[in-house]
Amino acid sequence: MILLWNRKFWNFLRSENLDKVMGVIIIIITINTITISWLEPDISKADAFWWSIVTLTTVGYGDITPVTVGGRVIAILDMFVGIGFLAIFTASLAGIFVDQKLKNDLGMGSYNFNNHLIICEWNSRARFIINELRRFPKTQDEKIILIANIDRKPIEDNNLFFLKGNVSDETLIRANLIQARTVIILGDDSIDDTARDAKVILSTLTVESINPKAYTVVELVDETHVKSCQRAKVDEIIVSSELSSMLISQAALNHGITKVVSEILSTQTGNKLYKIAIPDSRVGSSFMEVFTYMKQAYQSIVLAVQKGIEGDVISNPPTDYKLENGDYLIVVSQHEPRLLKKS
Repeated sequence: MILLWNRKFWNFLRSENLDKVMGVIIIIITINTITISWLEPDISKADAFWWSIVTLTTVGYGDITPVTVGGRVIAILDMFVGIGFLAIFTASLAGIFVDQKLKNDLGMGSYNFNNHLIICEWNSRARFIINELRRFPKTQDEKIILIANIDRKPIEDNNLFFLKGNVSDETLIRANLIQARTVIILGDDSIDDTARDAKVILSTLTVESINPKAYTVVELVDETHVKSCQRAKVDEIIVSSELSSMLISQAALNHGITKVVSEILSTQTGNKLYKIAIPDSRVGSSFMEVFTYMKQAYQSIVLAVQKGIEGDVISNPPTDYKLENGDYLIVVSQHEPRLLKKS
């Protein structure tokens, strides 16, 4: 770990041309150590080395003081040189941090995160998605990379990183897609619906070609384009117009039902949806037994069972359905039932 950190540190210095400054400082300290130990008979090489460092950094503890004329001349020169180099080094570091901040804000950087989330395109829905994720404990500090063809980072978020550009191979490599956990591909609101879906499909194909293991969530406008996304091996497809239409029709048929849907989908207040692993102690139990246990122990309602972490979902299973190892429960609850997680 120390060796790795040292390698990264020296690579950082070299990339910012600070290695030359460090090299000059090391040479000056070496010359000072030899000169002071030669001019000052009572000062050992170890003490001369210590004196060179504290004097060059303008600390000057005063525990070691040259008494000869030559030694004092060296001390005066060291003080001026130290002030100059300290100013150069501090200004260089400040410039690097400002440059990194500007690169992030203007979308010109590149990142090497692992298990992070990538959001493609920026619109009002992207803002809402980020806000919702930040309210959820699991994702409130998650690294999110936004790829969008906009001028600068749209919102202040210390764990949101912006890359300017289209969803291309080059941009996705800068976002370290190969190590990403999830990719959300939204529609571009600046173009018409047909072109928007076509752009989403093209972006999806690009993402899947680089990292087919990343979990992809895609937003479409027209349901006729669903099959194209399915052929691209997309994990989840959200047809926004279809979803809105279904909610509106349900609101007309069953007044107030959208309030329930909004509550369980939102991370802000009320009951929420959770997916939790079945513990070993409940493997082999019937759905009714687990349903009753969840309600009594956690005030949670089981809506469905998922076969594996990304498998098929069985909504409202039969009461005698047997839970298997690797199954997950989809529950509605005020708080996540943490005790049910697998050890």
